[in-house]
Amino acid sequence: MTKNRIWTPANVVTVVRICLVPVFVVALLSPWPEWLGVHDLISAHAKSLMAAAVFILISCTDWVDGYLARSRGEVTDFGKLIDPLADKILVAAALLALVELQVLPSWPVLIILAREFIVSGVRMLAASRGIVIAASWYGKAKTVLQIAAIVMFLIKEPVDAASGTQLLQSPLYLASWTVMLAALALTIISLVDYVSKAWPLIVSSEEEEQEERNREQEIHEAAEHVIAHAVETGCTICTAESLTGGMISTALTSVPGSSQAFAGGAVSYAASVKESVLGVDGALLESEGAVDGRVAMQMAEGAARLTGADAAVSVTGIAGPGGAEDGKPVGTVFIGTHRDGRASAIRWQFSGNREEIREQTALRALQALDGILSEPCKDEDRTLMGA
Repeated sequence: MTKNRIWTPANVVTVVRICLVPVFVVALLSPWPEWLGVHDLISAHAKSLMAAAVFILISCTDWVDGYLARSRGEVTDFGKLIDPLADKILVAAALLALVELQVLPSWPVLIILAREFIVSGVRMLAASRGIVIAASWYGKAKTVLQIAAIVMFLIKEPVDAASGTQLLQSPLYLASWTVMLAALALTIISLVDYVSKAWPLIVSSEEEEQEERNREQEIHEAAEHVIAHAVETGCTICTAESLTGGMISTALTSVPGSSQAFAGGAVSYAASVKESVLGVDGALLESEGAVDGRVAMQMAEGAARLTGADAAVSVTGIAGPGGAEDGKPVGTVFIGTHRDGRASAIRWQFSGNREEIREQTALRALQALDGILSEPCKDEDRTLMGA
């Protein structure tokens, strides 16, 4: 997947599509037959048909750039941004042009544009928090129907909307409105679907954000305390992590001077890695599973043996949202410690979402590690050489 390259063939096609939008608007709205002196040969309806052909050509490039990006493995961040933007520019320009020509009333256009503004705002809010809200098939279907309705409104013969007889005698006019109403229905449905997915993000309170910042601060302060305590007692420390995936080691190494005490860590998600790298008993893993107090103790022992550190902490558990076992619901965590040949483990039951459980685990693990550093190590002058 290409992320940094901008001018891929797919992106070039997308940019060309945007550049062709003014061509479509000029072809539909400007008196170009008069400019060229061919107004006697080209009627208003013929001009509309030509503009429809340009619109269809531009719309087809959407399929072309998508095919090029996928087939060539050139899906880029720039393409992800500009491709949906190009579609919105084209559809908005066509709808506004139809309103200008009094072919379409303004209220359908207001509904469609309002939806795009709301979704774009929600998407920006989600992106600011590092969250991606997946698009549903409703959104893709409404775009297809919008394009189909626009084409039908462009190619239909002029109809006097005040004359009910003419309306009933124009199947294409009725078909155009049928497709447009279906597009409007999907526009509203897709908006509701998108907002419902983002609703927890939209209504998240400042208190929740402050709680998140407080947890992060607590973890950092706990890591600082561990490093200071380890340096003071002359102990080296290490970690063995499963559900936290390196969060504890990251917190420790973010503290200036951590190289004097932190020996290293092992992230062992898979049971096979717990067995082969940390030396956890395979029979124990087979009978009890990875979420077990004895497994946590053996993980801590293995990390200490692997790194040669004086003290070790380990974590294994279920962060969710799935993975619950009988007697071990989501949030079940075992924190093990090892020091001077002695190992122990404590079972915790945390609550919250996946990230909150991981953060609570990291904090308690750091506190547990700090708790076994109360006594000086044998070689108090020993220091580590680290990055």
